[in-house]
Amino acid sequence: MFKHYIFVVTEIKNQYMKPVYKKVLLGVLIVFLAGAGVAWYIFTEKFSDTADRKPAYTVEAMDFIREFEKNDSLANKKYTEKIIAVNGIVSAIEAADTTVNIKFTDTLSGSYIIFAFQQQHLAEAKQLKVGDKVSIKGSCSGGTYSEILGTEFISFKRSAINK
Repeated sequence: MFKHYIFVVTEIKNQYMKPVYKKVLLGVLIVFLAGAGVAWYIFTEKFSDTADRKPAYTVEAMDFIREFEKNDSLANKKYTEKIIAVNGIVSAIEAADTTVNIKFTDTLSGSYIIFAFQQQHLAEAKQLKVGDKVSIKGSCSGGTYSEILGTEFISFKRSAINK
């Protein structure tokens, strides 16, 4: 008799729980598919060519660096994720296998701006030489103060020579 009671109670539980399991499983599947869709969108997102975009601001490199040194929080709010054209003198060129980084450095403070170039603009960037006066346009990633080095560095992504 006791075995029969457990069997009946288990059957009643299973009968009511099956729709709940199905709903939970369906909910998990929907969340997983939505997450996969968002990830696919982010990983395959294409940006417009920076060379074709109008800059939100045009600045001189040393003034730009000083603005970040004065108050990097305020400068980050103003410039981050905006297209900025920066005029300055190339102080360093760092070439890697598939990319080129161009630096504008303030020789007094050691603070610098670094530009990572878009793939289609690498040839132009590789032709630059230290000491060249140039205007570079890119998406500002923001500035960070290094406590260890005592300098501010401002990074740009998707950069192109501003013509």
